[in-house]
Amino acid sequence: MTITTDIINADRTLQPPLYAKREVVLARGEGATLWDSEGNAFIDMMSNYGVNVLGHAHPAVTEAIARQAGLLVSCHQSFVSDIRAQFLETLIGLAPDGMTRAFLSNSGTEAIEAALKFARVATGRDGIVATRGGYHGRTIGALAATAEKKYREPFASVLAPATHVPFNNLDALEAAVNSTTAAVILEPIQGEGGIVVPDDDYLAGARHIASAAGAMLILDEVQTAFRTGTFFACEPSGIVPDLLCTAKGLANGVPIGATLMTEEVAGVLGGGVHGSTFGGNPLACAAGLATIDAIRAEGLLERSVALGERLRGG
Repeated sequence: MTITTDIINADRTLQPPLYAKREVVLARGEGATLWDSEGNAFIDMMSNYGVNVLGHAHPAVTEAIARQAGLLVSCHQSFVSDIRAQFLETLIGLAPDGMTRAFLSNSGTEAIEAALKFARVATGRDGIVATRGGYHGRTIGALAATAEKKYREPFASVLAPATHVPFNNLDALEAAVNSTTAAVILEPIQGEGGIVVPDDDYLAGARHIASAAGAMLILDEVQTAFRTGTFFACEPSGIVPDLLCTAKGLANGVPIGATLMTEEVAGVLGGGVHGSTFGGNPLACAAGLATIDAIRAEGLLERSVALGERLRGG
């Protein structure tokens, strides 16, 4: 038995069988290339489920992480951190006008959980309207908004009330939203649903429908942020959501999540009602700041437009 086989067997047998394991032990990465423990090279076509927007081991991010690790790795959000303040200023500065605050966590699912809690308290309602094909996470709160049957069925009895309507169908959305709806939650472009791009007026229509019913509009940009030619995919629509969630590419692989919100929404939860021990830690904030700086410095938003047009053109 080889060392590689031993490692694969340990990884497979010491965790619950939630993932199909590939028969390879990844050892290091650089750019779009990964190497296994035996020195074989692979082109990374999935960027670690969408998190490595700059590729693996980007020099600026690696340097920022190393520098911050030598200063302060953990700093609870009840204390002030200089790098967190810089990161928040930068991130909020990129958001649609009117979004003034952000709650920091450790993943996209956590960002969605926070958004749903804010929305429910802000409206005093429980209902969620989401879309078929939409994916928003697999923890109990976020799972209510996720459409996939195989994720939902084992936990159906404890999920919050949710209605799922066809994506990119404003008539169906309007029919589903009512006086019990706390939030409409949408991806600007569906990810797990198949990279589905809606009509140009879809997000503006959803904004109008949610506002007319007194519901919050939550945009899930966990996958789309930093990838569509603007920092956030909702920007071309000109709308301002009540809450906007992002994660995956935000720190190029370092666990992080962010729930951006308007000033009005930010004030609805009192001290200690929601929190995160590791959220907003200096290491993740340093990685996030370096990632944003690199996207700007290397013109990657403009590059994504050019590559996107090439890909869509066949």
